Amino acid sequence: MSFFPGNDPEPGDAFACDAIENLIIPRSSDIGGFSVRRALPTRQRRLVGPFIFFDRMGPAVLRADEALDVKPHPHIGLSTVTYLFDGEIKHRDSLGTELVIRPGDINLMTAGRGIVHSERTPENLRGNPLSMSGLQTWLALPDDKEEIDPAFAHTAKSDMPLIDLAGISGQVVIGALDGLKSPVHTFTDTLYVDLRLEAGRRFPFSALHEERAIYVLSGSLVVAGDRFAQDQLLVFRPGDEITLEGGPEGCHIMLFGGAALNSKRYIWWNFVSSSKERIEQAKEEWRTGRFDIVPGDEEEFVPLP
Repeated sequence: MSFFPGNDPEPGDAFACDAIENLIIPRSSDIGGFSVRRALPTRQRRLVGPFIFFDRMGPAVLRADEALDVKPHPHIGLSTVTYLFDGEIKHRDSLGTELVIRPGDINLMTAGRGIVHSERTPENLRGNPLSMSGLQTWLALPDDKEEIDPAFAHTAKSDMPLIDLAGISGQVVIGALDGLKSPVHTFTDTLYVDLRLEAGRRFPFSALHEERAIYVLSGSLVVAGDRFAQDQLLVFRPGDEITLEGGPEGCHIMLFGGAALNSKRYIWWNFVSSSKERIEQAKEEWRTGRFDIVPGDEEEFVPLP
């Protein structure tokens, strides 16, 4: 959701845990009372596995006279991942998809050679206060998939495997963890797990995945004796076995990562590509109206910056 004009994140304070490669403090922007924190990309870290963009939306309450209205805008070379903890968003795209995403569901929209979509507050919820909280992330596509046909997949919360242990709960949104495998299909090794730890509860974070990170959504997380607060992004060194522990108030965290890409990625506005020339081409295509329209949402669009 690059339509949220958040500032680039900044490096965090020095950390003591040797297993942590980067500690990133997201920059926060207030967009009409809606707080957005951007954790990736940053100068010190462009990607974690295929994750090239990581936004924390809210938590916030939209007033009765407010609504989320993200006008149609384009993407290339990536998959967008929308995951909510609270609230609802109506998704429309140029493939003709129209549906409402609710907490715990996942929308995976693969742009490939190009797609256009909009995200808005559903009509039946307008005129009332609305709580909103969630994550918007992008997965950069591998070299041989950057120009594939666009596609959209919605997976309901009920179809995702649950983590249910004493004092530990969550779900595997993408990828596999401890024998649990999500049905969501991606093009590279990808991990995305929603996890809650009660105070003092421990959970092993395997070194199986090449690149790994954690975003602390609420509470505090303890790693090797160091405590990390809400809205901090921890990127771990490859190969280290790590034990996660809930802080005194417990924690809600998002585990993510996967295999590193084989080549550099460029990002400009809503476009991701291994080629600067391809991004320039996409800019010209959007400027001259050569992307497809969004059925049912044809009247408005986000102009090229």
